Amino acid sequence: MTAEQSTEPQPFAHLSAKNATLYRDVLLTFARARDRFIVHMRPEDIATELGRHGDVEAIAGALEQLVAWGNLRADPDTSRVTSVADFHRARYLYQLTAVGQAAEEALAVYDEALGRRGSLQSVALEDIAGQLRALAETAGTDDPDPAKLHLLLLALAERFTGLADNAQAFMASLRRVIDFADGDVEAFIAYKQRLIDYVNKFIADLANRGAEIATLLGRIEQADVDRLLMVAARREAADAAPDARENAIEACLDAWRNRWRGLHDWFVSADSRHLSQARLLRGAAVTAITQLIDTVAALNERRSGRSDRSADFRTLARWFAEAPDDAAAHRLWRAAFGLNSARHLSLNQETVAAWDEEQPAPSTPWRLAPGIRISPQLRRTGSYERRGQPNRVVDRAEQRRILAEQAAKESEQVAEARERLATPGPIRLSQLGRLDTRAFRLFLGLLGDALSARSPGDAEVRTTTSDGTMEVRMSVVRGGGTVRIETEDGVLRGPEHVIEIVDLVASSRVEAIA
Repeated sequence: MTAEQSTEPQPFAHLSAKNATLYRDVLLTFARARDRFIVHMRPEDIATELGRHGDVEAIAGALEQLVAWGNLRADPDTSRVTSVADFHRARYLYQLTAVGQAAEEALAVYDEALGRRGSLQSVALEDIAGQLRALAETAGTDDPDPAKLHLLLLALAERFTGLADNAQAFMASLRRVIDFADGDVEAFIAYKQRLIDYVNKFIADLANRGAEIATLLGRIEQADVDRLLMVAARREAADAAPDARENAIEACLDAWRNRWRGLHDWFVSADSRHLSQARLLRGAAVTAITQLIDTVAALNERRSGRSDRSADFRTLARWFAEAPDDAAAHRLWRAAFGLNSARHLSLNQETVAAWDEEQPAPSTPWRLAPGIRISPQLRRTGSYERRGQPNRVVDRAEQRRILAEQAAKESEQVAEARERLATPGPIRLSQLGRLDTRAFRLFLGLLGDALSARSPGDAEVRTTTSDGTMEVRMSVVRGGGTVRIETEDGVLRGPEHVIEIVDLVASSRVEAIA
């Protein structure tokens, strides 16, 4: 070997070396050969794999350098020795070291994460719900099968991790699609409808499956989920050394508790301030669709030749920068904005007399017409003081008292109606119960705000009342049929929905007290 091996491995040094491409090709060849259970390779083998039969000497030099960095290990190749001269000639078999293999695995993970586009996996939601149903059945037994329980939890964790990672990657890529929409306008506009349909379908599936998954999580937690996690932790730590088994069980149990907490927080909202990740994802997806539609509208306006205010101001700024002198800039200013002297203000006798003397033509531009002489009082205060006695002040204290009493009474009645309608969480419309007249009128207003805020095809809507006192969230229940809501004014019929009504005034009071 010509290169001296370093005492400290530098497995990533080849990435910034001069022949980084050759080094990466050689190491990837070793990684692919390892997948085929081939450990040792000669320079000729690598040249054949790379299709570079004439570059054996260059590949041999790269191998020696990779040995020096610690990525490879060189062992004498004595299998082809037929003479004493062959024995003394330097021939080596190369294989990945533990350090080199770890570096290749790290680079493979990096490349995979960097190239991941992500997706919204409706099938993963269905799989998670199926796994939770099976887990709920297992939780109902007194002596669950450890192997079956452990495999269910492993499959659930794997599917959930893939769902969360892919959803995060997809939303990031969607943001980049919107930000760089100007790159290829035609392709972006052609792609946007398929993208909107794709996101809409996932939002609907997430709303429906998310409610089912949250219900299943509650059932499993009521059946003592910690007991199930302990069974899985014991089985997972079964192969640990006897003296370290208790520590291994505790470590596995902590890991499973953390995974379960992540699953719970992803689908179940703690309160109105700590929403679940699924709900936040739905909100982000709806916002992305809105931004996507706005971007398409802006692109269409630009393509149709409509005015683009930002482009106009940039053009105007360039004209100002190119103006030859201040006089030209002033002319451009007057032409662009039309800001001239305001001769329509109140006139005094001196101005009228001056106009009678000069008599400017009606077509005279404002900037060439004589100036307006205004009162010094108007210049100083901005208004005239009317002469004469001031108007008598009418005492309206009694009327204000009556209005204040009526307003307080109405406010109290509205507060009672809000308290009656506020729900502890997402419930069905059929669970609202009987409504009195005032609560029913307030509910109709909330229902109207929610339905007017929902776009065609949306399965879920979230909106706030115009006065900012209440927030309503509604989602369609597929196959829920028609519900009846009894009121003092009659019966209201409509399709079944999951609804959540939050009293924002009461929530703010609780926060202020806390």
